[in-house]
Amino acid sequence: MSTMRFAPAAVAALAVLAACQAPAPMRSQVTAAPASPVEGEWNSADGVAVSRFTSGAFETRATDTGNVLANGSYRFVDSRTVSISVTSLIRNTTSNVNCALATQSQLNCTSSTGQQFVLSRRNRA
Repeated sequence: MSTMRFAPAAVAALAVLAACQAPAPMRSQVTAAPASPVEGEWNSADGVAVSRFTSGAFETRATDTGNVLANGSYRFVDSRTVSISVTSLIRNTTSNVNCALATQSQLNCTSSTGQQFVLSRRNRA
């Protein structure tokens, strides 16, 4: 019978204690994952196209028209090498390209046919 008298107080105390122990709201628990070294936009050396790398997806657009030229996906082979599966929307072909992260702002790439090209990180002005 005496436990019944304390039950509301005990419940209130547990609620207060639980509130102290409850996790913070989700927005404060979520921390931004570090972006991969290739996330963002990269210019072709000739200035004809801009490639965007975002969360494993790859897209290249013409700088003059904004039309999508190619898309696909990418994955890291190791900490400095990126393998890209490219679908050309112009040629309707799929190929593979390997890029080495030479610096934080330069990717040295080689296509499966041996063609070499450089992508430079696009400066956000």
